[in-house]
Amino acid sequence: MPAPGSLLSRVGSAEWNLLTDEASWSGELYRILGRDPAAPPLTLDELPSLVLDEDRPKLTTMVTNCLVDARPIDGEFRIARQGGDVRTVHMMGEPVLDTDGSTASMWAVLRDVSELRRSQRVVSETRDSLPDQRQDARTEHRLAVELQEAVLPPWLGSLRLPHRGPRTLDLAARRLSASTHTLIGGDWYDALELTDGETLLSVGDLTGHGVGVTSNMTMLLGAVRGMAMAGAPPGQLMAWLNQLLDATVQPALGSAVCCRYRPGTRTLVWAQAGHPAPLLFRDGTGRVLGAPDGVLLGATSGAVYGQAEETLEVGDLLLLHTDGLVPGHTGTAAANLLLDLAPRLTRTATAQDCLRTVVQEFGECERADNACVLVAKITS
Repeated sequence: MPAPGSLLSRVGSAEWNLLTDEASWSGELYRILGRDPAAPPLTLDELPSLVLDEDRPKLTTMVTNCLVDARPIDGEFRIARQGGDVRTVHMMGEPVLDTDGSTASMWAVLRDVSELRRSQRVVSETRDSLPDQRQDARTEHRLAVELQEAVLPPWLGSLRLPHRGPRTLDLAARRLSASTHTLIGGDWYDALELTDGETLLSVGDLTGHGVGVTSNMTMLLGAVRGMAMAGAPPGQLMAWLNQLLDATVQPALGSAVCCRYRPGTRTLVWAQAGHPAPLLFRDGTGRVLGAPDGVLLGATSGAVYGQAEETLEVGDLLLLHTDGLVPGHTGTAAANLLLDLAPRLTRTATAQDCLRTVVQEFGECERADNACVLVAKITS
C-alpha cells in the first residue's frame, strides 16, 4: 500500500453479491465515502445516491457494463459527503463469475484521488501557453491507447482453454496503468490456443512510451502469434523476435517471456529475453522458475535463446508479469514480494481470484509505469 500521507494513500474495497443483494465494505471505504461505520454498506442500487448528479450516468454505465458484459471497471466519479465536501473517487472493479459463467458478484477497489487530481490541475494550468503541444500530446496518447486496445486479447474476466474438450487451463489477466494515466508503453499479455492443442502464454514490454513504441508492440505481438501458430518453439521464437526488432526502423529494446503449455503431459516449455521469470505457486509456497539464457530483444544481433521445461500439477498457479508490477521494486525484490503472497494465492479457487489478490495488493499503489500480469491455473 502507498505510504501514509501520499496522494494515493486512501484505498478501500467492496464486494456486492448479486445473488443475495448483500454488500461488504472495508473500514477505509466508509471513511472515503464519508459514511458512518455503524451503518450498513450501500447496495449497488443505493450507491449512486452519493454521486453528483452529472456523474451518475457514468457510474451507472460502468456498473452495467461490468454486470452485463463482464467488463472490468476503471473510471472516476465525484461524491458529495455530509457537509457538502466533494471528493473524486477512482474505482477499479471486476465481475466475479459463477461456475456457469454468469455474474455472481462484483468486486471493486476505490481510492480517494481528490488531492492527486487537484495537483494535476495545477500542473495543467501552468501549460496553458502551450496549446499546440498539448493537442499533439493528446492525439498521440489517443492513438497509442487505440492501438493497444485493438491488439490486446479481447477476453475479459476468466478464460478457460481449450475451447473444445476438457478445460485444462483457467486464465485471467490485467493491464495496470501508470498513476499519471498519460504514459502508454509497449507492454502486453497474451494467451492463444494453438492448432496442435497446446496453449501459448506470453508477456512482454518494450522500452519507451508513445505511439511509436505501441506500434512496435503490435508488430511483435502479431509476430509472436504467427510464429507460435506455425509451430516455432519458444527459444526459436525469441531468436526470430530479436532479429525482427533489430531490423526495425525505430531502434528499441524489449523483454519477453513466451511459454507453450502441453496439456497432455502438463509440460511447460518456455524461454525468456531479459525478462522476469514466471512464478510457480503450489501447496502454499511459491518459487521462481530457473531461467534459461536469454538477452534483451534488440540488444545484439544473432542472439541465441535457451529453453526450459517444467512439469506442472493440477492446482498449480503460474504467474507471468512485466517488471513494473510491484511499484518501487524490480528483479529479486519484486519476485520476493510476490512470493510472499503464496499462502493466499494457493487458497484461491480460480485464476481470477488469484489475480484479484495480486491487484488488491499492488494494483492501487502509485506506479511510474504500466504493467501486465497473467495468471494460469492448471485445472486438469
